[in-house]
Amino acid sequence: MHTSGRHSGRLLWAAFRALLVLTVITGVLYPLAVTGVAQTVFHDRANGSMAEADGREVGSALIGQQWAGEDGKPDPRWFQGRPSAGGYDPLATGSSQLGASDKRLVAAVRAARAQVADFNGVPVSEVPADAVTGSASSIDPHISPRYARLQAERVARTNGLPETAVARLVEEHTEGRAAGFLGEPHVNVLKLNLAVHGLARE
Repeated sequence: MHTSGRHSGRLLWAAFRALLVLTVITGVLYPLAVTGVAQTVFHDRANGSMAEADGREVGSALIGQQWAGEDGKPDPRWFQGRPSAGGYDPLATGSSQLGASDKRLVAAVRAARAQVADFNGVPVSEVPADAVTGSASSIDPHISPRYARLQAERVARTNGLPETAVARLVEEHTEGRAAGFLGEPHVNVLKLNLAVHGLARE
């Protein structure tokens, strides 16, 4: 009986020591190592890919945002992103969950297409799908090169810039497919608008 108790005690002590060692390794050392590597090698990404303008943070290149004026309406000086069902709130991501054949979605897309066409002074037929439909997360910071090019004339005009210069910014900020074959070419709206801001200040 006494021997059995000592054996159980040794097993418990061994288990406790293993728990302590694994807690230190997986709960302290590993997170510190990963954080250290991230801060050293991927400092910008590890901190949320924050962008600055005029000495202050203006947003994250990973999260879409609204480009509106004081009246809450889209500001014609800036490239606009995809619509967001959740108001670009990163804590409430998700789509509207309406199916492609849902009458409410069809009506909303039709109205949005007319709005985008009017806002940019182009025919409704030229409005691309990503201009009137949100992404699965509702906070996608990218638009298609086609949607960016459609907005270039308006952005140039309202900022007093040559259209060719703004069009060049669009091409410079067009990113290809990930790894050369994943996804579609895209343009980061925040980065593009920061470039427009910089050009307008020259």
